[in-house]
Amino acid sequence: MLRIPVRVPFAVDAAVAALAAHALPGAERVDRERRCVRRLLPLAGGPAEVSVRLAADHVAVSGEAGGAEEEVAALVRHWLGLDADVARIDAVLAADPLLEPLVAARPGLRVVGWADGFEGAVSTVLGQQVSVAAGRTFAARLLAEYGEPQPGGLVAFPAPEVLAAAPLEELRTAVGVPRSRARTVRALAAAVADGLPLRPGAEVRGELLALPGVGPWTVEHLALRAFGDGDAFPSGDLVLRRALDAESAAAAAERARGWSPHRAHAVFHLWTATAYGVR
Repeated sequence: MLRIPVRVPFAVDAAVAALAAHALPGAERVDRERRCVRRLLPLAGGPAEVSVRLAADHVAVSGEAGGAEEEVAALVRHWLGLDADVARIDAVLAADPLLEPLVAARPGLRVVGWADGFEGAVSTVLGQQVSVAAGRTFAARLLAEYGEPQPGGLVAFPAPEVLAAAPLEELRTAVGVPRSRARTVRALAAAVADGLPLRPGAEVRGELLALPGVGPWTVEHLALRAFGDGDAFPSGDLVLRRALDAESAAAAAERARGWSPHRAHAVFHLWTATAYGVR
C-alpha cells in the first residue's frame, strides 16, 4: 500500500462529495461512507485499477500500481489537490464575508480535479449547458460504447485516437447529444491525439478556444480541474453565478476579483456549499 501524507487540515468529506458528484459510472466507484474511490489510473504502462482511501492526514492507495509508486503519487497529489498551501489560501478567502463561513465549515478544502485529463476534458464538453447529472449520463453512454472493459470490472476511458476516428453520426447517436456536440468531442480528441497536452501546468487556452464548440466556460473549467491553475474562474458557470447572485459572467468576475490568486479554491467552496450535498 502506498501512503501519501497530506498537509493538514484536509476537508475529507468535501473532497469525497466532489468525487461522488462527478464520478463517471463504469469508470469509477465512490463509497462516501468509507471515503474511498475505486478507479483506473492512466499510467505509462497502461491502466491500473486502484482503491484510494482519504483520511484526515493521508491518502492510502492500494491495487495494481506496483512498481509505479512515484507516478501514482504524483497523479493522486494533483488529482486531489494535496499540495495546496491550504492554510494560506483559507486565510485569504476567509477575509471575504461571503466565503468566511464556508472556510470555517470546511477548512483545508481542496480543488478536486480528474485522474485522467482526457476523460475530464471530454466529460466537460459533454457537460456544456446541461446539469452535472446529465453530463455524467452522456459520458457514461460514451464509455459504454467506446471504452475498454478491464479484468476488474471497470472500463477504461477510450483513447483520443478512438474517439477521433468515430463516425460523427454514430457518436452522436450513441451518446445522445446534438451533432455539434459530437463534432466538438471528435475535434478535441483529434487535437489531443495530435499532441495537445491536457496535463498539470498546460498553457493551451488558445488552442482549446480554437476548437469548434469550445468556449470560455469549458476552457476555464479545464484550467481549474485539469491544469491546476489556482486562479482559474469559470465566470459563466450557472451554479457559481447563482451562488454569487451575479446577473452575468462579467458581474461574477468582478465580485471575485479580490479572491485572486486563489479563485479556484473559492469556486470549490461555493460549489461544495451549493451543489455537492455536503452538510
